[in-house]
Amino acid sequence: MLISKKLEQAINQQIGNEFAASLEYLQIASYFESDDMLKFAQIFFDQAEEERFHAMKFLRYMLDTGGQVDIPALGKPRRDFESPADAVQAALDWELTVTKQVNSLFDIAVEEKDYIAQDFLRWFVNEQLEEISKMSTILNIIKRSGGNLLMAETYITDTLTDIETVESGGM
Repeated sequence: MLISKKLEQAINQQIGNEFAASLEYLQIASYFESDDMLKFAQIFFDQAEEERFHAMKFLRYMLDTGGQVDIPALGKPRRDFESPADAVQAALDWELTVTKQVNSLFDIAVEEKDYIAQDFLRWFVNEQLEEISKMSTILNIIKRSGGNLLMAETYITDTLTDIETVESGGM
């Protein structure tokens, strides 16, 4: 087995955290779609799928290292958003929490001198910068829109496309 019991337990918890994040984003997407804000909804439906991908990436790592997968029970996602800004703030807060969780996993890997895990987790460390930046951008645009959410939706769609182009190395 290539994984310690301590890291195995922590990664199992993270698998649950990632699946919970996916549910949170589905709830946020549903909030936006129920108000016919379809572009914002699509952003969060896509984000939900990305979080599911993260959970599966952790799960595959557990299996590849000989760990035992034990996915924890998931809590009910929040659905009582007061405004679009509140919904996106919840997403940003979630990403900040996930960043701390990933950093804790990395700390365990460093403490245990598990270089395979460190290499695996580095991808998630970098991914969290992208996630926080994206949610911060969305929140700032909503706040600056002055309540014109249709304009904010159009602007954010163009802005995220530009950000993703730069992040992928294109111009």
